[in-house]
Amino acid sequence: MAQYLMSVLHDDANGPVMADPVEAAAIDVFNERLRADGNWVFAGGLASPGSATVVDAREGEPVFTDGPYIESKEYLVGFWIVEAPHLDAALRMAADGSKACNRRIELRPFLSA
Repeated sequence: MAQYLMSVLHDDANGPVMADPVEAAAIDVFNERLRADGNWVFAGGLASPGSATVVDAREGEPVFTDGPYIESKEYLVGFWIVEAPHLDAALRMAADGSKACNRRIELRPFLSA
């Protein structure tokens, strides 16, 4: 089994960041199916990009900067980490997740050790 990151993408044109009640119910059903099928590893939602702090300690003393690292119209609002036997299964999960949360999903495999 390989692990994949399913990033939930949002942009301001899509309205509020928080899922509406219909989306929230669909996400709950999707999460339960991931658990039941043994694909669930972890998931979470993220606060708005304005709450981010960028930390850079490459040059010795850390420098803390408010706000997102990259200014962008589109940003990450949540994620799932799932296990799948192969890419096609992970793609199907990403498609189901996209439908459930009504947002685009970026699917990326974790590097293997």
